[in-house]
Amino acid sequence: MNGSIYPLFIGYRYSFSRKRNRFTALVSVISMFGMALGVASLIVVLSVMNGFAAELRDRILSLVPHGYVNFLDDDAARHWAEPMQRVGGMPGVVAVAPFLREQVLLGAGSSLQGARLFGISPADEARVSQVANTLVAGRLAAIETEPFGVVLGTSLARMVGVGVGDTVVVTLPHLTVTPLGAFPRSKRLIVVGLFQVGAQQDAEQAYVSLDTAQRLLSRDGAVSGLQVRTDDLFAAPGIMREVGERLGPGVNAIDWSQTQGSLFRAVRMEKITVALLLLSVVAVAAFNIVSTLVMSVAEKRGDIAVLRTLGADARGIMTIFIIHGLSLALLGVATGGVIGVVLSLNIAELTRWVEALTGAVLFDPDVYFISALPAVLEWSDVLTVVLASLALGTIATLYPAWRASRIAPAEVLRYA
Repeated sequence: MNGSIYPLFIGYRYSFSRKRNRFTALVSVISMFGMALGVASLIVVLSVMNGFAAELRDRILSLVPHGYVNFLDDDAARHWAEPMQRVGGMPGVVAVAPFLREQVLLGAGSSLQGARLFGISPADEARVSQVANTLVAGRLAAIETEPFGVVLGTSLARMVGVGVGDTVVVTLPHLTVTPLGAFPRSKRLIVVGLFQVGAQQDAEQAYVSLDTAQRLLSRDGAVSGLQVRTDDLFAAPGIMREVGERLGPGVNAIDWSQTQGSLFRAVRMEKITVALLLLSVVAVAAFNIVSTLVMSVAEKRGDIAVLRTLGADARGIMTIFIIHGLSLALLGVATGGVIGVVLSLNIAELTRWVEALTGAVLFDPDVYFISALPAVLEWSDVLTVVLASLALGTIATLYPAWRASRIAPAEVLRYA
């Protein structure tokens, strides 16, 4: 019987025969169900986390340009027009805009919050970011038409306790020297707009016109650097390295993956951690196959003895039970994979259906900044989950299959 395909045929028959012991069949079904549940859960959760990461990236990058060119000395900061023209003409660069940035304190009444104050030109800013499209009150252009106007993030405005039309006091990290001593420089600004992206920027950023920022910071004609938008978000790191090399040692060129890198690394690490935790569910289900095969080996001892007397070797017997276990694992993984893919592709519609059925709002956009679960199905994740699950299923079959191959046919037939 060596070299024949009998292990494949017999292993398949053991897996799906209707004449199996009912308890063994029940354990087999539970094992397959556990594998399917674990695989489907993994695919859905990874897709949802991909969706959240994409949503977070899109929200943050609606405010954050693809790259920054920071001027390291005052001479470069004052003569920024020529570097701006050079960067704008480089391959891969779509738009460039100047900016002025400073850490400040914003206060109203007894409330005081730290913030990053950006001085921008609304016309230039529209080419490198989507700030104007994120406003929920007022207009971004008002920071130029309204003397000392400021646009705040909604969370920052709520913490300070102001709204559109209110006055907020900005305290700058510069001292004003008077005969009475040195005092921090401060100025009253009028809130002319509120923006909201549903990310940390809502609680820490404020925008004024470039002219207002230069007057507040006594930076006549100078800027902190240039904001850069590239034609490809994921090509920005390479393009910004080239920008830094082209402009020389007087500047520091960085891209969005550096300014926001810690956040996205945290999201990636969270995805890996959750995947490993959910993979333990698959592992438990996979090792239920051990119980199924152990019972199958005990049930099929007579069959094993007959096969050995007909010439089947130990390797063939072991292959039979490996195929038996893999058939169960493969069916569970395939079922879970199909369910997981279907759910991932339709989870937003499923969320809305549940909300319509129950009348409950699962994701209130005022609380979560989303109205439905975002999901992005990546086939590489599906392939990884399937291969990892099949690997666990294969490992689970090895010990019972090895025990089956060690059964001595003479001992079984003696007491048959």
